[in-house]
Amino acid sequence: MPGFRLADVDVGGGITIHAAHAGSGPPLMLLHGHPQTHVTWRKIAGRLAERFTVFCPDLRGYGDSSKPLGGPDHRNYAKRAMAADQVALMRAFGHERFRMVGHDRGGRVGHRLALDFPDALEKLAVFDIAPTATMYARADRDFATRYFWWFFLIQPAPLPERMILGDVEYFLREHVERQNKISGATEEAAFAEYLRCYRSPEGVHAVCEDYRAAATIDLDHDAADAERRVECPLLALWGARGVVGRTYDVLDTWREKARLVSGQAIDCGHTLQEERPDETLEALLAFL
Repeated sequence: MPGFRLADVDVGGGITIHAAHAGSGPPLMLLHGHPQTHVTWRKIAGRLAERFTVFCPDLRGYGDSSKPLGGPDHRNYAKRAMAADQVALMRAFGHERFRMVGHDRGGRVGHRLALDFPDALEKLAVFDIAPTATMYARADRDFATRYFWWFFLIQPAPLPERMILGDVEYFLREHVERQNKISGATEEAAFAEYLRCYRSPEGVHAVCEDYRAAATIDLDHDAADAERRVECPLLALWGARGVVGRTYDVLDTWREKARLVSGQAIDCGHTLQEERPDETLEALLAFL
């Protein structure tokens, strides 16, 4: 990501968050999903840095950030813990309040951050997700078939870890190519970087723990906050050719969770920022 500086920030609890940052203007966080790293923003981050101070962290468990064991009840990968990491990161750079964009898992972290730290967010954009609790509650055979990893990765350790580690590159490539609908959107250099960060036993365990947390402790936290709403403006963008867009009325699912919701479909699959960067950037700038 030309023009971006790298930093490793101690956010407490023995966790270090790796982040790229550049630009000037209002602070803006871009938070990736599974199985990517901060490099997923390479096609739009530079242009956003012309207007904002842009921070692109690696989530805990991903990229070059810390990869702790899951801990009791998978709590080390609860979205509450992952959200607290990012608030601490921004505070370390002197920003108490910021705008945020989250793709996939990053969007789920953003949802939790908006509930736990409502004063920290000015605006939140989420890419190609419906709320986690909604997706589990409405799961059917079709969803389970298309999003099989939601049910595979949550199996008790070490079953999924050992199976993935048997052929990490095949699993990762199959995952990326199945979700992307625009051929070549994830070029080989980017895929190689994702693979570098994904293929360690610690990285695969972290991914599984992220999903185990989503199916357990995160649902408990969501249930406890069932009556609360995201207070800041929320933009939902999704891929018109992807599972989320074809399965849900995405805006309606977010109107159940947030007070001020807008959004639209983009003609692509799951990874908007890689498949349709120009259209995605245009929609983001209009919102931000």
